[in-house]
Amino acid sequence: MKLSRLGSRFTTDTGILQLMDDLGSALSGDERKYMLGGGNPALIPEMAAVWRREMRALLDRPDEFDRVIGQYDTPQGRPRFLKAVSDMLNREFGWGISERNVAVTNGSQTAFFMALNLFSGPADDGTTRKIVFPLMPEYIGYADQPADTRAFVGTRPKIEQINEHTHKYHIDFDALEIPDDASAICVSRPTNPSGNVLTNDEIARLDEIARRHQIPLVVDNAYGTPFPDVIFVDADPTWNENTILTMSLSKIGLPSTRTGIVIAREEIIRALSAMNAILSLANGTVGQALTERLFESGEILRLSKNVVQPYYRRKAHAARESVRRHFGEGDGARFPYSVHRCEGSLFLWIWFKDLPGTTMQLYDRLKTRDVVVVPGRYFFFGDNPGRDGDGGASDGGTGLEPWEHRDRCIRVNYAMAEEDVDHGISVIADEVTNMWRNA
Repeated sequence: MKLSRLGSRFTTDTGILQLMDDLGSALSGDERKYMLGGGNPALIPEMAAVWRREMRALLDRPDEFDRVIGQYDTPQGRPRFLKAVSDMLNREFGWGISERNVAVTNGSQTAFFMALNLFSGPADDGTTRKIVFPLMPEYIGYADQPADTRAFVGTRPKIEQINEHTHKYHIDFDALEIPDDASAICVSRPTNPSGNVLTNDEIARLDEIARRHQIPLVVDNAYGTPFPDVIFVDADPTWNENTILTMSLSKIGLPSTRTGIVIAREEIIRALSAMNAILSLANGTVGQALTERLFESGEILRLSKNVVQPYYRRKAHAARESVRRHFGEGDGARFPYSVHRCEGSLFLWIWFKDLPGTTMQLYDRLKTRDVVVVPGRYFFFGDNPGRDGDGGASDGGTGLEPWEHRDRCIRVNYAMAEEDVDHGISVIADEVTNMWRNA
């Protein structure tokens, strides 16, 4: 095929393609796979019962059901849903928004494709607009989205070693640089992959920096508060007119409906709606229709706090106990390792210090034993201000200075059945031990 530069970019091997291929083959094949790599949420029985209840209620309203499956909505989203979301956020948090501040996209991944390309890339003044990521590692799904590979600026974290086997990343504000051609600052909260949750003060400081540079702060809230609220530390939901807040119905239990939600000032919502019309005419309606009543009543917040969050808190604790049991601790540790303090999301982020080899090699070894994780280098991308480099994305970001840390980490999803997670962690322990033994 004679492809354009953009066509070539989007058809090469990427981290997110590998991740979703692994996920699809693991969940659809006949052989038993231990899928600890993807971001698929758990099937929580209480939430599944809610979706069946809401679907039955929709089916009991034949005229409404026919409209849901047989008519396009507006490019911005389903009007009743937009109002339900804005009314709930005003009622609970006093944000003072209207339905004109809310847009729906076909999943939050699509929302970020539109937002990142809206603000990054070649501009009319001859510059290349850039998105600043102040805390690497960051979400694998951002890395290959910009049309221009020079669009991202990444910043290494400070690493706090809490104890021998626990660490935490912090934004290094002293090292954070906002270049003149920056057009937005972007973070995920909780951070995917590490499970780090930026504090209220960190978010406020980033907001102040963004305002000073007259650029928006984009916050990926796919796992965050107020829904699905997969957060295990204190964190307030925040929004103002300089914030672009993205949310999703995926992690509350509706990943296949592909329903992303964006809260932003009206001009940004109009821009995203226009892009929606070009890319997909309109959005999928089923997820919006299934959750409208939950937003109108506030039940979505109660379910998030009382069902979803405790469920994942228990899963996180069980996974951390599996690591302790299979990896060992203190003098009984089988090898050097440290787990990022799990403050939210669905993941453990494990750092194998001084590993004799890379976690790409570990990934290949684990796949031969039907265990799938995600190697860490895919989560590090972007140029650094004042340093040479091509930016790059799925290769780990050659624009970042060489740093072995990115090749010593893996992301492990603990949302699967606990016995599967435990087995997968035991296999990880065996293979890391073998790498040390054979060094």
